[in-house]
Amino acid sequence: MKASRLLIAAISVAAITTPLVADEAVNLDVVHNIRDEALQNSQVMDHLFYLTDVSGSRLTNSPGFFNAADWVVKRLGEWGISAHQEKWGPYGRGWTYTRFSAQMLEPQSVPLIGAPLAYTPGTNGPVTGEPIIIAINNEGDFNKYKGTLKGKIVLLGPGRDLQMSLQPLGSRRTDADLATLAQAPEAGPGRGQAAPGAAAIGGGRQGGPGGGNANQQFQRALNKFLSDEGAAVVVRPAGGRSEGGTLFAQGGGTRDPKDPVPPPMVVLTPEHYNRIARLLDHKVPVKLEFNVDARFVDDRMDSVNVIGEIPGGRKRAEIVMIGAHLDSWHTGTGATDNAAGSAVMIEVMRILKTLNLRLDRTVRLALWSGEEQGILGSRAYVTEHFAAREDMKLKPEHAKLSGYFNVDNGSGKIRGVYLQGNDAMRPIFEAWLKPFEDLGATTISIRNTGGTDHLSFDAVGLPGFQFIQDPLEYDSRTHHSNMDVYDRVQRADMMQMAAIVASIVYNAANRDELLPRKPLPKPQPAPQQPPNANPPTR
Repeated sequence: MKASRLLIAAISVAAITTPLVADEAVNLDVVHNIRDEALQNSQVMDHLFYLTDVSGSRLTNSPGFFNAADWVVKRLGEWGISAHQEKWGPYGRGWTYTRFSAQMLEPQSVPLIGAPLAYTPGTNGPVTGEPIIIAINNEGDFNKYKGTLKGKIVLLGPGRDLQMSLQPLGSRRTDADLATLAQAPEAGPGRGQAAPGAAAIGGGRQGGPGGGNANQQFQRALNKFLSDEGAAVVVRPAGGRSEGGTLFAQGGGTRDPKDPVPPPMVVLTPEHYNRIARLLDHKVPVKLEFNVDARFVDDRMDSVNVIGEIPGGRKRAEIVMIGAHLDSWHTGTGATDNAAGSAVMIEVMRILKTLNLRLDRTVRLALWSGEEQGILGSRAYVTEHFAAREDMKLKPEHAKLSGYFNVDNGSGKIRGVYLQGNDAMRPIFEAWLKPFEDLGATTISIRNTGGTDHLSFDAVGLPGFQFIQDPLEYDSRTHHSNMDVYDRVQRADMMQMAAIVASIVYNAANRDELLPRKPLPKPQPAPQQPPNANPPTR
């Protein structure tokens, strides 16, 4: 009797809860075929190889970026997928480098680990000189160094105190981590909407030197002062998580051709920078040599997004979009940030085309530029096609987009999805992710997550989603670093992501209705930042 009562109770609960998921039709035969193609016949690492090892780093408007964009259009075309590059702008000047070497010559000859900073010039051949350490914290400090820097290799500030870390470099989300993410954030104005660890547009890490407006203005003034004083090379210690030969480097100058061009700027790993600083503190003569070939690219001030499309059937005018950012920073090859996401989305298109699946709605791929400078490419696309967040005047295509799905948190496998505050999507994602519970995709979080291109869609009231992923080494080793390379990408995780995203896209393209939306947001004023500012990205 007790077992029977339990069975009846279980059936009663199931009768109440099952329709929330069961109403969302999922074709398990198609899901099986997608999984099989993604896991048994994967080409995702081949896509990654061409985006990283062949194209190299992909700073927006650099030769590497345009090479990668051309390759994507060609690869999609080989599969019979229509693709093109869609111009937007103005973006500003590009930048690239082809050579970097750094050497301590005295008191011993030692190669130094470092990298040039983006948007700074080359040295026009080897530059040898004596380093000098200066401490400039504001424009009032300029007078202390007037007339003393000409021909010098200038070190900006003292060394960094390094502490041994006992934390592992790589990690996967635990059950406890996922349980926390699954809980709604604390209630109250401004409380807890962003996912833990997510960067939000407008503060924190910067793609160029420094933080907000005041700091940007100071950095421009400092660049002009160092250039006017004739510094030969400017050296910064690599900051943040840089240590053990891994260094994180972004911009020294800006992409705006009207801004002052600084002297050649480089970063050194803190262990090597510290050694030089200690020698100088002890009055031991030091001689350094730098050789940097770098140049600005001024022939294309506009940039491009790469767009590919598989036409739909009976609802062809309606669109399901997927995307990732194609651009990167320059010290590695942008493998986890974000060739990984781009390769997954390219693979999703291959899977859909190879299996010749019925798609009622058109599926559109977008690989963005300018993400690292503040989600610029996706924002320009959304403004052109859907609405400008500043006035919220909706364009006809706004009513036709079902949803946008983004991958940009490294190469860690998908563990779930952020609902971005869209409660009505919960039962839909529950049904879509159910067949992938055995691959670890179990968590649905009401929270927002920031710092990448889904925000451009969400800002104008369109369903835009970023997946929850295992962090792996993303924040500790690869994000914007010289170690962001092919070998740090996890093959099995990439295949899992492609399977899940392809299945979600298939379901979204064929469900009866468009995806539910949140209420339209009010118009938002333009961000108060210089046109060359670089808000943080993932």
